[in-house]
Amino acid sequence: MTCARAWVAAAIMFAALAGLVLVAFSVGRFPVAAGDLASVLWAGLTGREHGLDPTIETVVLKIRGPRVAAALLIGAALAAAGAAYQNMFRNPLVSPDILGVSAGAAVGAVLGIFLSLNMIMIQSLAFAFGLGAVGLVYVTANAVRGHDPLLVLVLAGVVVGSLLGACVALMKYLADPYNQLPAITFWLLGSLASASPEDVWSALPLMLLGLVPMWLLRWRINLLALEDEEARALGVETGRIRFIVIAAATLMTSAAVAISGVIGWIGLIIPHFARMLVGPDFSRLLPVSVLLGAAFLLGVDTLARTVARIEIPLGVLTAFVGTPLFLWQLAAARRGWQ
Repeated sequence: MTCARAWVAAAIMFAALAGLVLVAFSVGRFPVAAGDLASVLWAGLTGREHGLDPTIETVVLKIRGPRVAAALLIGAALAAAGAAYQNMFRNPLVSPDILGVSAGAAVGAVLGIFLSLNMIMIQSLAFAFGLGAVGLVYVTANAVRGHDPLLVLVLAGVVVGSLLGACVALMKYLADPYNQLPAITFWLLGSLASASPEDVWSALPLMLLGLVPMWLLRWRINLLALEDEEARALGVETGRIRFIVIAAATLMTSAAVAISGVIGWIGLIIPHFARMLVGPDFSRLLPVSVLLGAAFLLGVDTLARTVARIEIPLGVLTAFVGTPLFLWQLAAARRGWQ
């Protein structure tokens, strides 16, 4: 894809994302007209009075605003992490939870619910356990010598993820079936219903801290798609770059999962769509994945809270939407993965 076509595609995606944001703010059990939405947002920016029903301000700024912002951040973070992992592992079936970050975050959150801790502590434990799980995978993989390091890393992630899954199952078995078990099940299915401004502001710097190194190293990340010997011959320290990419992607994924719970498919299918649009060049793939991931999760979350009388868990809806999209991608693919 030429540079001009890439810019045109980016402009179209920005416009589509802006339209989705407008729809997300407007629809729901309490509809908000576009004019009222503009008045509330302008009043919030300028500090002036908007003269509307205070309920509209509450819905826009305190209920839907944090939820829309969280959907944009989490979708962008999971898609960026998925693009980085797929490029680094040279495998199109890799997703952000391949190294156990989602399983680790699930253990932390379930432990917090099991111990009847508050939401801040639950999110903190989810974040800490997500990072700890990937750290354990990385240490385990480094302890194994004489094999393909990428293969060992993936196998270590599968093993640690299975162990953490058993821990979650044990706590679900021991949990109070009337209070704790429903809360555990709901968190594991994923939701943005409880997203708050504090969640957004606490996750934003962590996600930026993960995204910035990926952007700065975008040319070197391209070379990770080569064999290690070829990349090192071009002057790239593959071990160091791979560690930075894993740390950055894990930081973003842990911050996302700590807020929303476990949400699958975004980090798997969105990089594929981005690659179909702009090719495998990571300098173009990363921003397009960020835009598509943000738009996808915002659209799915809007459906989750409007398509039925009760809210559908995000993990369920992303699976229903993601499965046919992924099958369509497989059917439409005319060439191998690049």
